[in-house]
Amino acid sequence: MFYAFLTLIATLCAAAVVAYHFTTVPKPHPETVTQSTVFLDSGGAYLGRRGPVDRQDVPLSAVPGHVQEAVIAAENRSFRTDSGISPRAVARATLATLTGGDPQGGSTITQQYVKNALLTPERSLSRKAREALIAIKLDRTRSKDEILEGYLNTVYFGRGAAGIQSAARNYFGVDAKSLTLAQGAALASIINIPSYYEKAGSDPKVTAKLENRWEWVLDAMVASGSITAGQRAAARFPAFRFYPPGETEGQRQYLIDVAAKEAADRLGIAEDQLASGGYSVTTTFDLAAQDRATQLAGESPGGKGVRVHTAVVGMVPGDGAVRVLYGGSDYARQPFNDAVSGAVEAGTALEPFAGVRRADEPLGTLLKTAAPTPLDVASAYAMVAADGRYATPYTVARITREGRTVYRARPGVRRVLDEKEARAAGARTGSGPTPVAAGSPGARAKVFITGGAGGGVTRRTVWTSGYDGRLALTVALFADRAGGRKGTAVPARLPNEPSPAEFAQRVAAGVWEVAG
Repeated sequence: MFYAFLTLIATLCAAAVVAYHFTTVPKPHPETVTQSTVFLDSGGAYLGRRGPVDRQDVPLSAVPGHVQEAVIAAENRSFRTDSGISPRAVARATLATLTGGDPQGGSTITQQYVKNALLTPERSLSRKAREALIAIKLDRTRSKDEILEGYLNTVYFGRGAAGIQSAARNYFGVDAKSLTLAQGAALASIINIPSYYEKAGSDPKVTAKLENRWEWVLDAMVASGSITAGQRAAARFPAFRFYPPGETEGQRQYLIDVAAKEAADRLGIAEDQLASGGYSVTTTFDLAAQDRATQLAGESPGGKGVRVHTAVVGMVPGDGAVRVLYGGSDYARQPFNDAVSGAVEAGTALEPFAGVRRADEPLGTLLKTAAPTPLDVASAYAMVAADGRYATPYTVARITREGRTVYRARPGVRRVLDEKEARAAGARTGSGPTPVAAGSPGARAKVFITGGAGGGVTRRTVWTSGYDGRLALTVALFADRAGGRKGTAVPARLPNEPSPAEFAQRVAAGVWEVAG
């Protein structure tokens, strides 16, 4: 009997050796290598993303050491020295599989990486055995740093974020390289139950539970010697970005729509290729000014059965960089962007250009258009600010991929008016007065030029435009109401109370204060 038992053990060991020999480390499955493309404002602030998975790879060198150590402390404290598996965890998982019990945790970081990135989520004894064999082979054929990098780029953190880079942006609005000790420990704490902890910062109960786990992680880091007791004492539980996103974040999809189309055109690829390509698109937008426009435009006047549309465009004269592009109040209800595609009756908005005798394109066509877009009108005033030089509007400043710049904008500028006619048009606008909020300290009497179509009870559109050497800004107001058919709309008169002209000027003043 004893010899039979030894023979069985020897046979099992031999089978394991053979199985290990023939085990190959599979390539990551497609879902874990697909990356999203992220969009940033002109200062590097996170705007949003496009892509089926919210994930972007970063090298381990871009993840601070204290973040790496926090994840190790939270998930697998023996990671640096183990063989890639935890025999006890494997035994528990095997027993659970055989008995139909609940899934068991406690896997090593290497096993988690194999399970999440290299294998399917199937639950079976053979799959668990294969997971263990691959983990051992991975540990013997790859460095610990390579394994940790793969893990950090694929592990799920909640809020739709796969990988440390997307998690850093979703929870704290920063890149992984900028995570503090406190933030890194918080993200490491979230890995345990990401779908629960993703509400940290907005749900008091969840936040309190996460803070307890955060403290546990920091204590473990002190015990391992990865941080000092002084660093532990100085750490403060971090503030999280609110979840789910607020209205201003949803409104940013208008910006991403425009920038994504332009970025794909510049790279010569389709938009779906851009979305899954792992690009980083730095736009020309000023997020602070954009959010201010969203706030002010949301206070628009309205009447019974009438919806007032507000479009705001701000751009740099002589360059074409678009700083503000407010195209609607509710992207989910109206993905159509009023600022770039809305044809708005000009009326007197283009009167300063009435005396222009000869204008090259595109100004010539604009002056013949009864219903231009707000972007076109802002471009015309920017041209006056630049002494007759027209700059093609653009929203993408730079595109990078894996740290390498693949596109950088080069402004397209050409003269469309001679300087004499440009000065004459400028004089008719009042030389681009700086707008100020009514009643504010130091307010000037001279404000943006305001025009439109109709007057009094027949008011159909209102335009307010102005500029200086740094910014040209246009605000357009128009209204519609439900049409005869379901889902259709027809033009409507703007309500007279409160005054739409005063509202447009107030929006212009508020945005100018932030962006100008």
